[in-house]
Amino acid sequence: MKSRLFLFTFMLVGSYSLLAGNDNLPIGARSAALSNASVTLSDAWSAHHNQAGLGFLTNASAGVYYESRFLLPELALSGAVVALPLANKKGTFGFSYRNFGYKLYSESKAGLSYSRAFGEDLSFGTQINYQQIRIGDAYGNRNVLTFEMGVQYRVAKSLMLGAHVFNPNRTKLTEINQDRLPAVIRLGLRYNFSKNLFLSVETEKDTYNPAVFRAGLEYMAGSVLFLRAGFGTNPFSSAFGFGLLLKNLKVDFAGSFHPVLGFTPQASLTYDFARKSS
Repeated sequence: MKSRLFLFTFMLVGSYSLLAGNDNLPIGARSAALSNASVTLSDAWSAHHNQAGLGFLTNASAGVYYESRFLLPELALSGAVVALPLANKKGTFGFSYRNFGYKLYSESKAGLSYSRAFGEDLSFGTQINYQQIRIGDAYGNRNVLTFEMGVQYRVAKSLMLGAHVFNPNRTKLTEINQDRLPAVIRLGLRYNFSKNLFLSVETEKDTYNPAVFRAGLEYMAGSVLFLRAGFGTNPFSSAFGFGLLLKNLKVDFAGSFHPVLGFTPQASLTYDFARKSS
């Protein structure tokens, strides 16, 4: 029974990897509700999407995330993040972690990042990761170091450009057949129609799969409620969600739909240590 479960999980993970390049899995319910069109966003979860976004932060924050991928416990995805801006605008350190899978197959990534903004319009960020892949009891673990970096630039008052590359040197997993983790490149734009509404679009290309296009829309309905929706291609998928700003605490929920594999719920909590509670 255990071998059948392992085979099923391995095949499902493999098929999803072909569709989405899960070597750099997206984290955060806000991003999920925008179909992960998040390379231009700036919040604590930028440590998982584009480290350059951390450079614009002024308050320390921390968050946790959980995703029940396709409602299968074997494909659970969880993560956490801490963002620590330095005094006098000397940059921001970020600590991130995510874990995917279960005891017969799992992937984890722990990252340390640093980002710095140069004025109000430009920020650079970089991150080094320690990644582990575990396949059953017989195959053991594979541990590797990877690298990623990103930039965000305000092209105009209402237009932000974001770019990010993960694993540009294509780190080796094994010596057999030169098995390597893919390089992943993302490029996107965010347009703010007003202070309450923005549209985010991006494209992603990894070493092995066709390019993916994503778009997401966020609307701030009042002072505490955020409404979001998005879609992606290759294959077509859709997402929706909302966020609640409860003084220092941000609560985000999302749901995404894959045309073959089904529904995935996501939730995250983010706490801002400096925001006033009045």
